Amino acid sequence: MQLSDIVDLARYPLDEAFGASCTATLDRDGVLVLPDFIQADALKLLQDESRAGQKDAYFCAQDHSVYLTPPNSDFAPDHPANLQVVSSKGCICDDRVAAQSPLRLLYDHDSFRDFVKRTTGQPELHAYADPLSSINIHYAKRGQELGWHFDNSSFAITLLIEKPDAGSRFEYIKDLRDADAGDMNYDAVGDLLAGRTQPDVLEMDPGALVLFRGRNSIHRVSPNESDKTRMLAVLAYNDTAGVELSESARMTFYGRLA
Repeated sequence: MQLSDIVDLARYPLDEAFGASCTATLDRDGVLVLPDFIQADALKLLQDESRAGQKDAYFCAQDHSVYLTPPNSDFAPDHPANLQVVSSKGCICDDRVAAQSPLRLLYDHDSFRDFVKRTTGQPELHAYADPLSSINIHYAKRGQELGWHFDNSSFAITLLIEKPDAGSRFEYIKDLRDADAGDMNYDAVGDLLAGRTQPDVLEMDPGALVLFRGRNSIHRVSPNESDKTRMLAVLAYNDTAGVELSESARMTFYGRLA
């Protein structure tokens, strides 16, 4: 299978000129959505592979703060720094993604990796050193959700494989905090969690590639309100070689170390 069998290169050439326009969009909006990035036949393969792999998914639910930090004793339990939300999903890991899967070929392809580097401004991109974390497929059944949070990484790459019939909306507010300046903007986060602020909603359909800067933009995926499982691939890179997800994080998210 060639890259042209996976990506609609006529629409998305992945060259320097196209990368420059994508960079401008990502820098301006904090998010880049490329609809129908994946060719129809390749998307069908991904859907079939993901449905077949769901039986091996590790399902779990975690309570966490939107900052993904431990409880802070300087604040009350109902302070935005400590308020708990829920994330619940299933996941299959990199070692369960076949060598000939379109996901694997896309993730490893130099042209795609160069496009991501140009778009995000990262000089280098490397796979995780551990065997689980580079490519993940997430599953959300009825009632499952991804709670409000800020990312620890500077950007995330996702590919929507299957969209449920209702719910599972990607909601966000751009630049709600400034982590580098130490401004956590607790008041605005509290307003959002209390329902006093309405977020933006990002529309996408299966086959869409999304690059999102979530370090300062709070976001969530609302509960799935249908019997169709939401399936989403996460393509994770690091800017340095040899990085592993910690053993505690792997046990929490994947239920195993290898």
